Amino acid sequence: MSARSKSLELAIPARPEYVAVVRLVVASLAASRRNLAADRIDDLKLAVSEACTNAIEANQEVDAEQSAPVFVSCWEAPERFEVCVADSGTGFDPSNLSVHPPVTDPERLTFERGLGIPLIRSLVDELRFDSTPSGTQVWMTIFGGPGSGDATTEIVRTVVSRE
Repeated sequence: MSARSKSLELAIPARPEYVAVVRLVVASLAASRRNLAADRIDDLKLAVSEACTNAIEANQEVDAEQSAPVFVSCWEAPERFEVCVADSGTGFDPSNLSVHPPVTDPERLTFERGLGIPLIRSLVDELRFDSTPSGTQVWMTIFGGPGSGDATTEIVRTVVSRE
């Protein structure tokens, strides 16, 4: 992999109302700094939303006070844009995910949960999980070169707090 640099770092409370904030910030960064079609930005927004929702649920399962934040980082390289969503949950084994029927199978309608990871997998170019008993990192990659603007490597750090 070529050299990459971090361009965004967010820490949000493990609460669902912050998913929209992450989605908009990550999509705005990708749209302004990468040469990606609008539908690829939409794919990224949906994938990030699903990953953040899973991370929030994982944090809430181990922290009833919802004090452990969810971390979102964006990394850039000349040919790729990566987003990492990290939680402090108990971790999971991605190879143990239940298999769902194809979307064209009427049986699929009986599944109300567990569709997020297959959806993310279909929306991004690469998906990787780093999972331990103290948390999971979901790495999502979309390929596409830098935009025509000045793609600086300044890190944007934001902590969104709840009041």
